[in-house]
Amino acid sequence: MESRFIRNFSIIAHIDHGKSTLADRMLELTHTIEKRKMMAQVLDSMELERERGITIKMQPVRMKHTKDGQEYVMNLIDTPGHIDFSYEVSRALKAVEGSILLVDATQGVQAQTLTTLGMAREAGLTIVPVVSKIDSPLARVAEVKEEIALLLGVPLSDILEVSGKTGQGVIELLNEIITRVPAPKHETESSGQFRSLVFDFQYSNHRGVTVYVRVFGGKISKGDALLFKVADEKFFALETGIFSPHEVPVESLGEGEIGYIVTGIKQPGIASVGDTVAALKDPLLPFPGYMSPNPVVWASIYPESQDDFDFLKQALGKLRLSDSSFTHEEESSGTLGRGFRCGFLGMLHLEIITERLRREFNLKLVITSPTITYEVHLRGGKVETVYSPSKFPEEHLVEQIFEPWAKVKIITPMRYLGDVLQKLFEHEAEIGETENFGDNRNSVTVMMPLRELMRNFFDELKSVSSGFASISYAMEGMREADVVRLDILVADEPVPAFTRVVSRKRAQEDAEKAVERLFNVLPRQMFTTKIQGKAMGRILSSRTLSAMKKDVTGYLYGGDITRKMKLREAQKEGKKRMKDRGTVNIPQDVFLKMMRTGE
Repeated sequence: MESRFIRNFSIIAHIDHGKSTLADRMLELTHTIEKRKMMAQVLDSMELERERGITIKMQPVRMKHTKDGQEYVMNLIDTPGHIDFSYEVSRALKAVEGSILLVDATQGVQAQTLTTLGMAREAGLTIVPVVSKIDSPLARVAEVKEEIALLLGVPLSDILEVSGKTGQGVIELLNEIITRVPAPKHETESSGQFRSLVFDFQYSNHRGVTVYVRVFGGKISKGDALLFKVADEKFFALETGIFSPHEVPVESLGEGEIGYIVTGIKQPGIASVGDTVAALKDPLLPFPGYMSPNPVVWASIYPESQDDFDFLKQALGKLRLSDSSFTHEEESSGTLGRGFRCGFLGMLHLEIITERLRREFNLKLVITSPTITYEVHLRGGKVETVYSPSKFPEEHLVEQIFEPWAKVKIITPMRYLGDVLQKLFEHEAEIGETENFGDNRNSVTVMMPLRELMRNFFDELKSVSSGFASISYAMEGMREADVVRLDILVADEPVPAFTRVVSRKRAQEDAEKAVERLFNVLPRQMFTTKIQGKAMGRILSSRTLSAMKKDVTGYLYGGDITRKMKLREAQKEGKKRMKDRGTVNIPQDVFLKMMRTGE
């Protein structure tokens, strides 16, 4: 099809504003999927997506719609709304010309609405503003439209109204997309040679890597010789196809289209998001591509049984092929054995990855407490990047510590503002601009350490705002940190898996909590066991776990009391020798309980 009859667009919005439901109605009304085969969240193919009601992976789909007697091809990319998956959104926006900005009529503009809008504007996309859920009894359509008009600087008449649930206004929206979103631009540089951008890829044992591409120039057919420009790897197109929404083979892909290419490549590390797939003899430089995602949160993943280590390694490699923002490297621990240090884009990303490992690969895992990356300047001028608390240098060796900070935007109803500000103060935030955001809501912009964001802040914010506050954040460089390493000692020996980096002013409180938790879950040993929290070169908290008791005089009856005294003294001496020589056995379930209940 000619590129002038193609429209490529995405849907962007805050989480739970109705993106997937709207996509469902579009597929139904364009007859892309038969009505009898329709189901909720049809583009969310993962079990976890359906279960949680959220989109995790972007999903492209091709529809056909007729306007004024002309048939158009409409390529939609449904994107996630949660902040942890904003990298998915940024990739989708590079493959399209326009974007639907969806705003829930019951909630109005939220924090992530602003974030995704900024990304779409940066990509130079045409914005089509839409109010969703207009059928809801709680809908505030007129008020929300005014919010959007003020935000975008557009007249109210430019803002469309739809209900993804009933289908109201969806056909009108499709017509407006054809009118407002420009057709794909012709790439003059390519001189008719095939050039495309990889915005995602999948892996299967049978077909190898399948790359998802947006074609910017030329045409490709099955059997053509191609080249990964960045990886400098040659291959043949074993199959070309489109998404409808499942993969459907087609003879060729032309300029402006979105589709897939089966490469047959089975070696890891060749295909990458942002690479350019071009004709074999293409003389031009590759497209700029995408910035590599930087992990925000780190956690170690160990198999409960070391017999599963190789299986875990394979499982992580397969997940990496379907999630380019996930990183991992091998490490070992004296207590937990061999495992992997993994990087994630946020706490939800961590949760999703670990849940997929458990479900899809049936693995039993030990997950350490999540941490962030610190830049440590040692005395003598050496600089180290530390992302594992157990490798954090002793305080006397450290001159300066720097940690990542985030710029956080919170939108909350005015009645909760005081409680939200108090919570921000507790988490060491620097309050910036506070402005009225319509409908008795306030927008608060703050700067705060990333470690505090990861310290249960999201749950606490939802709690003090009764679930009404929304949040988005972006990384804002490094600042000097006042943090210390907190070691948990069992029988005078530090346990690396329990080590944490905490704020200096909260070291005492955190030490007491950690010691108390371990005291409650650690089984009693044959000898008296000390549990201590140590930081800044001193013991901050201590509990003593009493020894298992056995009545060594139980078999005696009557007789001289000295007989019992001798037996008790011998037992006491035996326990003393055991304490001097023995080691504490910490069962695997203790590690699990500590990680699950840790903040």
